[in-house]
Amino acid sequence: MEIILKKDVQNVGFKDDIVAVKAGYGRNFLIPQGFAHLATPSAKKVLAENLKQKAHKEAKVVNDAKALAETLKAIEIKISAKAGGEKLFGSITNIDIAEALEKAGQTIDRKFITSGIVKRTGKYTANVRLHRDVIVELAYEIIAEKA
Repeated sequence: MEIILKKDVQNVGFKDDIVAVKAGYGRNFLIPQGFAHLATPSAKKVLAENLKQKAHKEAKVVNDAKALAETLKAIEIKISAKAGGEKLFGSITNIDIAEALEKAGQTIDRKFITSGIVKRTGKYTANVRLHRDVIVELAYEIIAEKA
């Protein structure tokens, strides 16, 4: 079943992509939730016209995302957490990274940060998706809180 996505759907595709999904997933989840609509020939023509109009607007958005990526690379993030030796009491997730970026002056939604769950002190990297074409690797360090 071919559908046209109205919104970004994780592990499926981005807005305005034509993707093939299983019929039940498309009919029972994506279409009723408003994430997609059927990819009929007329819908494909409308989509192609809309994409032509959005192309030059998209260039500005990509340039802004690249500029933000450069500022994110320059930020040094250190997250302090309670630890016993090198092992943390708890874990560090993308929520903690988003909060650290907020303190540094950059607001990034946590759902665009992919880091995994970290349970030890040390240096790590997280991927931040600023745009479908702009993904930046963000280095951060987890340090033990001093008692």
